[in-house]
Amino acid sequence: MDATTPAFPQLVGRDVIVFDGVCVLCSGFMRFVISRDSAQRFRFIVAQSPLGEALYAHHGLKSGDYDTNLVFLDGVLYEKFDAFLAVMQRLGSPWRALGILHVLPIGAKNWLYDRIARNRYAWFGRRDRCIVPDTALRARFLE
Repeated sequence: MDATTPAFPQLVGRDVIVFDGVCVLCSGFMRFVISRDSAQRFRFIVAQSPLGEALYAHHGLKSGDYDTNLVFLDGVLYEKFDAFLAVMQRLGSPWRALGILHVLPIGAKNWLYDRIARNRYAWFGRRDRCIVPDTALRARFLE
């Protein structure tokens, strides 16, 4: 199922990560991806932006509740632990090796993801406002 069209044509043909812009862990993940994405394949959307909010609403997720990162690859939506694994696959070696975790039952993967997501602010911190990309990174953000 193509999760990006026709409602969000700006996502077509792009690999996109929607992340919580005030979460230290989530923005750290974004920086991790950027530093390893030599092909500059990924684009990013801050969940708190109008486009991020629209994507969450379109996919039945509650506004203001950014426990789930959304990842769109080739028009397919990935959520939770599967989103993380899909990104690792796209980053190539050695990160692709994490794909072995796909064999875990979906319930176990999502249980682990949900525990981390619900405690991410307490464990990793929270910014007062959303991350603002510097000029060099601004082209990688869809807003």
